[in-house]
Amino acid sequence: MYLQVVSLPQKKKDVTYPARKGRQKCYSPHLGILPLTMFILVFFGYGFLSQRSQELGHQGTVPSVPVRELDVREVVALSRMVYAQPKVLTPSRTDVLVLTPWLAPIIWEGTFNIDILNEQFRLQNTTIGLTVFAIKKYVVFLKLFLETAEQHFMVGHKVIYYVFTDRPAEVPQVPLGAGRKLVVLTVRNYSRWQDVSMHRMEMISDFSERRFLQEVDYLVCADVDMKFQDHVGVEILSALFGTLHPGFYRSSREAFTYERRPKSQAYIPHNEGDFYYMGAFFGGSVLEVHRLTKACHQAMVEDKANGIEAIWHDERHLNKYLLYHKPTKVLSPEYMWDQKLLGWPSVMKKLRYVAVPKNHQAIRNR
Repeated sequence: MYLQVVSLPQKKKDVTYPARKGRQKCYSPHLGILPLTMFILVFFGYGFLSQRSQELGHQGTVPSVPVRELDVREVVALSRMVYAQPKVLTPSRTDVLVLTPWLAPIIWEGTFNIDILNEQFRLQNTTIGLTVFAIKKYVVFLKLFLETAEQHFMVGHKVIYYVFTDRPAEVPQVPLGAGRKLVVLTVRNYSRWQDVSMHRMEMISDFSERRFLQEVDYLVCADVDMKFQDHVGVEILSALFGTLHPGFYRSSREAFTYERRPKSQAYIPHNEGDFYYMGAFFGGSVLEVHRLTKACHQAMVEDKANGIEAIWHDERHLNKYLLYHKPTKVLSPEYMWDQKLLGWPSVMKKLRYVAVPKNHQAIRNR
């Protein structure tokens, strides 16, 4: 309910003069009635809004109404939550780094409240796109990937799965929850798996400009030969995020497998580097992902023209980009793990997105 004050046409004002001694002062009767009327309107209007806000505040769920159609007081009531007060002098984790030198949070279990984050992203009516490439025989991993994503990925939010594949007829039919859909994008394959990996940047960049900008707010780019094992939600969303490589999160920069040949566009000197990021899980806003993938693709094209190819392909170019375009969030190795190779160390409270055991030689180039 909105209260609107309308200015009414005024009659010619009564002229009053300073009171003289022995003469009673004269006032227009309208001057006393108008303030009283306004007080009554405001009092009862505010009472109605307060009652309505309290009723909404006691409801357990948020109505599926766009925020722009709600009164400001109703939005405040809907977003009101009861949770423990944050303690300024008590860090959420003391066993791991939770903030980068450029003040980007590093996301570990115990560093965020998912209920608060879910509420904020629902109020923004956020839609998340998840891109995955199922080229050649890698399509066999797609069913498990989608089934586990339905259980753990962005649960309760709107999601569009973008499946890039050269075998659209082999895309499995997986039941999807409300507000979630799957889009199959048919693309060509390449003779070498390295070319498939590197052309991924080109295709994400191309479709970001042509389609994704109009359909989703954030893009998450993931490898298909993985599965979601635990919660992966809106806590990862930011303008630009990368994921710490599980094999290097304890290592010094000298040990990182950056591209060390100056001839390559992915070159990083030995005395530079923050972290080593995994190419299998990155993302951000569509605009930032478009910038990243376009820059990486252009760098790979230039390398090819110069007769050089980065050893770890697009992952090397991703690391070069994130070194000079700092991510606004960094995901801990909880979001990229191989339990068969690395076990389950105590620092990992949860393993969220994990590798699926496979025979690479039996799948690549087939």
